[in-house]
Amino acid sequence: MAGGTIENLANYHTITTLSGAHQTIPGGTVASQEVIKDLGNNGGGWFNTNSAHPFENPNPFTNIFEIFLLLLIPFATPRAFGKMVGDNKQGYALVAAMVIIWAAAVGGISLFEAHLGTAGAGPQLAHGAYEGVETRFGPPGCSLFAGSTTVTSTGAVNCFHDSLTPFGGGIALFDIALGEVAPGGIGAGMYGILVLAMVTVFVAGLMVGRTPEYIGKKIRPQEMKYASLYFLTLPVVILTMSAIAIGTKWGQSAIFNPGPHGLTEIVYAYASQANNNGSAFAGLGTGATFYQITGGITMLLGRFAPEIFALGLAGSLARQSPTPASVGTLDTRTPLFVGMLVGVILILVGLTYFPALALGPFAEGLH
Repeated sequence: MAGGTIENLANYHTITTLSGAHQTIPGGTVASQEVIKDLGNNGGGWFNTNSAHPFENPNPFTNIFEIFLLLLIPFATPRAFGKMVGDNKQGYALVAAMVIIWAAAVGGISLFEAHLGTAGAGPQLAHGAYEGVETRFGPPGCSLFAGSTTVTSTGAVNCFHDSLTPFGGGIALFDIALGEVAPGGIGAGMYGILVLAMVTVFVAGLMVGRTPEYIGKKIRPQEMKYASLYFLTLPVVILTMSAIAIGTKWGQSAIFNPGPHGLTEIVYAYASQANNNGSAFAGLGTGATFYQITGGITMLLGRFAPEIFALGLAGSLARQSPTPASVGTLDTRTPLFVGMLVGVILILVGLTYFPALALGPFAEGLH
């Protein structure tokens, strides 16, 4: 409220402008809703344009504050995890991996939205970088918000993701495809990166001959089966639904942007629904019955099925007796492990979604 976001119980007012036209001025408890939207990782705005609306997000200060709110709890959960397991360094290692991926996402989108390193010397149109961007924040504010909202499950936006450059939009899509683990949703990002940490320990153990253990628990074939099922669920759902949409007349009829951009919009829509993000490229007619039905199925499978495998993995670990660390135990608190964890996350997701990324944003960006 102090930053300028409205908070009142007033009804909508219709006023007459200086030119004689009529304009509706909305009211409402927007400031309190805004905090719930961001702090609770919901993302649903009071107004249709979400955080691009001046009544929701009046100035650069409120823009930064909203980003702080949506990142606050997810980034705090690794600290709580470290306290719970009695080793703060375990939590610091996970938050370090989260920060690296988040910073790379924001930096990458900022780079491409500044039209650096893209095909051509710059935007072909005057002020082309401002297409779909709220002028109060500009491309830098858009890039920071877009990178932050797609690595969490918030879904709030302050610019039009469909207007991002091909590679900038590709990074936003890749962020969601990560499974939102950097830092992800409240709690969901935490257990997601823990599953990936166990995969990293298992892979590292195979490579260097060390015992695959994580925080005193052995990572056996049973645990890896649960971890594999957890990781494979989302790509199977997202890519299957995207293939059905592209290969049927019902899915094709609602594609307003044919070619690589249309493919990106479809994959982004299903990735956002499956990962509980809620943002969209919005150049796709998702109001069509086909996308309403397949989108609902995607949300149901993508949001609940991974939880079943995560709980199965937790139960399997809980039944084990703690294993004391030995000389052969990989230390999961070091910068080396952080680097391995980031590498495993990027490689797994990159290989899984590479065909979709290559045919979508990469093809569009290199056109």
